[in-house]
Amino acid sequence: MAKNTPFENYLKNLKKAGALLSLTDGQFKAFQESENIFEKEIEFELDSGEKKKVNAYRVQHNSARGPYKGGIRFHQDANLDEVKSLASLMSLKCDVVDITLGGGKGGVEIDPKGLSASEIERLSRAYFRAGAEAGIFGVDRDIPAPDVNTTPQIMGYMLDEYEKVIGKKEPGVITGKPLEIGGSRGRSYSTSQGGFYVFEYLAKEYFAGKVPADITVAIQGFGNAGAEFARVLHSHGYRVVAVSDSRGGAHCENMCDISALENTKREKGSVAVESAGISIITNEELLALEVDVLVLAALDGVVHADNAGAVRAKMILELANGPVTVEADDILQKKGIVVVPDILANAGGVSVSYFEWVQNRSGDQWEEDYVNNRLQKMMEKSAQDVVDLAKKHASSLRMGAFVLGMSRIMRAMELRGRK
Repeated sequence: MAKNTPFENYLKNLKKAGALLSLTDGQFKAFQESENIFEKEIEFELDSGEKKKVNAYRVQHNSARGPYKGGIRFHQDANLDEVKSLASLMSLKCDVVDITLGGGKGGVEIDPKGLSASEIERLSRAYFRAGAEAGIFGVDRDIPAPDVNTTPQIMGYMLDEYEKVIGKKEPGVITGKPLEIGGSRGRSYSTSQGGFYVFEYLAKEYFAGKVPADITVAIQGFGNAGAEFARVLHSHGYRVVAVSDSRGGAHCENMCDISALENTKREKGSVAVESAGISIITNEELLALEVDVLVLAALDGVVHADNAGAVRAKMILELANGPVTVEADDILQKKGIVVVPDILANAGGVSVSYFEWVQNRSGDQWEEDYVNNRLQKMMEKSAQDVVDLAKKHASSLRMGAFVLGMSRIMRAMELRGRK
């Protein structure tokens, strides 16, 4: 069976939610189509002096609630279809957590692993200069952030290049920056922290009567977000019993020592190293473990129609974007497995990016505790709103989240007189 493209998956979920909301053709079209697509072949210089050309994209989906917001990714598989789907989902994500921003996304079709640090800097500057000169970016228009293979340092290069183009300081044009040039405290781990707030809030309902030590968790994806999530879970007493990266997984006899696994990954390049109390498993085996919670923090489409039937977790939390396909969703729902969707579970990142933008606009810098307290309140309220709508429509949490985001966008469009 051919795999759906990311945008096809988005449209399928959109149609499901649209049926619950009884959308008109015009309303559906507003969610289906993006307001603006910037597509350009950009050029940058390699260390050899050779000029290299790559495809670059920025999609701006919906601005009814505010300026566009969304990350920029450097990846060899980046393409317009993927960027369109992620921009559309960003619109919904912003509205699920009720922040006044719209959805955007950017991408450059390149494998950055083959580039030197200076080449990455020149690529970053070329991308942002192209967008700045075209009027794509702006503090009141489109505010990017880091995504796959982009970092706070890269955001610093992009900010500097933008300010060269416009001839003045404008730190609020990009978020996820280093703290020293206008970044926000708490931003570096906000995706995982926000996901934890959502998980712990929902655990009160779905794991009522259980204490953290009784709740077992397996985490697929031990990169920045997955490893940080594992650390937070461990510090709060939850039993992380397995983790994996692209090369395989580690299944712990009782409870994983997260610090030890991080050391193993640094030293050996992977957590998949057998030792006392640890057995090696594949990523597919990790997905089928009998645990309470399966955290998906790696790639899109890892749980699909062919393996969803093997999943034995009681809850899946999508820390990555799109790790569960539409077909798998249906299978998991029939099995009674709760899926906490990405547009809720990983919205902590855009939430603290929003905080960063607000701080840049006011010239303020908030304390870390203040940032996290605001994030916790936002994520918990959003989780409850999603649960309430899922119950109202007798639907999945994903449909509850889609309905919530779409309703807020539709109301904003109505108030603006947009049909």
